[in-house]
Amino acid sequence: MFSHEESEVRDAGAVLQQICHGAAKRAGWWSCPKTGEPSTPEYIKASLIPQKLLLIHSEISEACEADRKGLKDSHLPHRDGVEVELADAVIRIFDLAGALGYSLGDAIAEKMAYNAERADHKPAARADANGKRY
Repeated sequence: MFSHEESEVRDAGAVLQQICHGAAKRAGWWSCPKTGEPSTPEYIKASLIPQKLLLIHSEISEACEADRKGLKDSHLPHRDGVEVELADAVIRIFDLAGALGYSLGDAIAEKMAYNAERADHKPAARADANGKRY
């Protein structure tokens, strides 16, 4: 990855994380629904993180189902269901990363740079009989 691309990925990730997590916090998704008080770190770790990860998984499953059935989105009918469900998954991922204090943009940039150098990600290795296909 070129250095300017890496910088753009880092910056875009930070912005998306801030926006997605901020919106979720304002909507009360990180607070007690009965009191409105912020969730405790213990509750976040024990309950909210597993719930959020499962919700991310469900968005991916919904994308798969929309693709399988060729569905448009029910809320945004001008868009394919796959597109909207992928957007939902990304929103949830950036929200969770924000709640955990991660730097997802940095991690994405680093992982893309690492993957660009991996031998098993090169076209010749992928064409091999035992190469990665997907």
